[in-house]
Amino acid sequence: MTQPTLPRVLGIDPGLGTTGYAVLEVSTKGPQLREAGVIRGGARGSLAERIAEIYDGVADVIASLSPSCMSLEELFSHYKRPRTSILMGHARGVICLAAAKAGIPVFSYGATRIKKTLTGSGSASKSQMQRAVQRELSLSALPEPHDVADALAAALCHYYAQPDWLALRRGNITSRNQ
Repeated sequence: MTQPTLPRVLGIDPGLGTTGYAVLEVSTKGPQLREAGVIRGGARGSLAERIAEIYDGVADVIASLSPSCMSLEELFSHYKRPRTSILMGHARGVICLAAAKAGIPVFSYGATRIKKTLTGSGSASKSQMQRAVQRELSLSALPEPHDVADALAAALCHYYAQPDWLALRRGNITSRNQ
């Protein structure tokens, strides 16, 4: 008898220079950290070269860790910095492309929803988010850098949005992919 495949969620904090990623595996013990890190888009080179590095990095993470879905932080745009939003859109686009090519669904959550889900406050600071992620995953140290903590938070937000996964933790159902 084969073991059921446990769902894995890939959380992504998109960035043109640094993209945080984290893979959580869902089990009866709750979400378990499998791997987390950063993908560097490079400080030099053309925009096309930088987003190619992000695409390749995300595609490698997907290929090696086989997530069943991706949880991606939505873009936040500020009227004083429209260029930043446009550039971030390029990074987010190639991240979504990597997921689409791998056939995994993408779920987007706003930063405010992610913060509220983990801390109860939609305006939580970076340090509050790090402590919340540390607590939720029983980590021995704060997740660093902030890009990794934000990716973990995105993955946890998706975990808490799945009633079947919460039921699995309570032992009410067997595991399913989501």
